Amino acid sequence: MGVHGARQRVRRANRRLRRSVREQLVCETVRMVPRLLRHPVWRQVDPDQGGGQGVLLVPGFGLGDRSLTLTSTWLRARGYHPAAARIGLNVGCTMELVERIEARLAEHAEATGRRVIVLGQSRGGWLGRLAAVRRPDLVRGLVMLASPVLNPVGVRSNAVRLARLLAWLAGLGLPGVLDADCLSGDCSRATLRALAESLPPSVPALSVYSRLDGIVPWRLCLDPSARCVEVRSTHTGMGLDPDVYTAVQPTLAAWAATDPLAAGRTTRSNTPPYLLPVSLGAGRRVPTTQGCRVWLPCLRQRWPRGIGRPAS
Repeated sequence: MGVHGARQRVRRANRRLRRSVREQLVCETVRMVPRLLRHPVWRQVDPDQGGGQGVLLVPGFGLGDRSLTLTSTWLRARGYHPAAARIGLNVGCTMELVERIEARLAEHAEATGRRVIVLGQSRGGWLGRLAAVRRPDLVRGLVMLASPVLNPVGVRSNAVRLARLLAWLAGLGLPGVLDADCLSGDCSRATLRALAESLPPSVPALSVYSRLDGIVPWRLCLDPSARCVEVRSTHTGMGLDPDVYTAVQPTLAAWAATDPLAAGRTTRSNTPPYLLPVSLGAGRRVPTTQGCRVWLPCLRQRWPRGIGRPAS
């Protein structure tokens, strides 16, 4: 097969993988969002709960910061100060991404005047763990959602194929993506050694896992340094499942309340808690609950910057 044929095969494989991920996200969004909007964990709000505590949100593999927009708004309505990791689609070299996360932690810690909670989904969770081991002075606590900390390459199906495809493209000169070294070379071995290290005592951790996870085998999420909590959620639905928010809310509140710099620092939000803050792309508006409106996607996965507003 010539170079042209190889490129065509790569394009076809990439389209199939993107289509699969998009379909999973669309299905989970349509299924889970109405349930979340009706749930007390979304509707009942204490705007003083977070007291201005900073939270750095790290997205999963192949996803961007906008995939955690809903989580960000939930946090902001409760008085937290969320910030995006700004690591693009989270498909780059592991150590380079960890360094970028550390830089964002330093920025957010300076902005909030205290250590920052890291909340990461899937790959974002174990990247956050690596940063916490290296910089415990910046991390108040760590929440990992469906994060395979025991073996990042032990995940199933499409995620592994996509990682191998990216490594192959990196070998052809494509910049900004993980390469073969990240999967099986020195970078991979260094990552596994770092993940095997215990978290510092000053950094408590919560690992949320599900036996229904079709991408990450749940046993890979059982971090011995973390308190592990089981929920009944799919992998892509973790950020939309009310049971996940119910599981993490008391821990986040406790970390914010016991931070020595938390006293007297409260950030209030004017965003009503029942508003869905995201749009997933071109589509039609569907009325849901209490005047909320949800944009259901038709073709493209796309998250705007604005938040939703109640129906007039």
